[in-house]
Amino acid sequence: MMHVVIDESMSPGEVLARLSSLRQHTRGGKRSPHKPLLVLLALGRLTATGSSTLSWAADSGKLADLIRDFGPASATQPAQSAAYPFTRLRSDGIWTLDRDVPMDRVQPLTTEEVLGRLDPRLERALRDPELAAAAARRLVESEFRQCAFCGFDGQLGATTVGVEAAHIRWFAFDGPDTADNGLALCSLHHKLFDHGVLGLSHDLRITVSAKFTSRTTTGRAVYQLHERPLDPRPGTTPPAPAHITWHTGQVFKSPALTA
Repeated sequence: MMHVVIDESMSPGEVLARLSSLRQHTRGGKRSPHKPLLVLLALGRLTATGSSTLSWAADSGKLADLIRDFGPASATQPAQSAAYPFTRLRSDGIWTLDRDVPMDRVQPLTTEEVLGRLDPRLERALRDPELAAAAARRLVESEFRQCAFCGFDGQLGATTVGVEAAHIRWFAFDGPDTADNGLALCSLHHKLFDHGVLGLSHDLRITVSAKFTSRTTTGRAVYQLHERPLDPRPGTTPPAPAHITWHTGQVFKSPALTA
């Protein structure tokens, strides 16, 4: 008798669609990033170890720190903040716990030494490093991107709008596709950065070219960026000095404004 083997693998499109459809609590019109942060933590563990398994006892503090750094200000206790996504992500069909515990309760997670992991089908698919990287980018872009120069963080529904990935050293000139060669910039400041109106100093302050001119109040607001500290999201990789040096020498229209 022939046995038919059912292929339970997920396509890259299915994986990205599942991760893009997380149900998230909203407050004041803004979505809480608790679930995406848990997925990103599990993705990091999967990439490092080959397993997405997280232990509540060992890893809830890391999750609480991420929620504190990237989430909205809250008076909720750290362990309670971490318990929300650790128990509720199950309802999205991408997260499993090794035992059944009540939603949102910290004590059962602690006393029963609960382990959580991504759904096995999802985990198998995400062992592909390229797909894991694409999934992480999708989550970061949809949840956490804001302009490192002005803080713009526009969203239309679940989609980030007006914020783009900018290379410091251009890809066409051997610029690597790495975190230390990238900035999240709004569309305006991306264009100004690529045309040399804006630059970066080695102490990570924005520089404005003295050759830039504008007649309107809105245009002249660009001058106010001069010597403002770079303002990326907490935890992002800072630009590498070598890439800043390249941009300053090859793109930025010297001299910079005087203080």
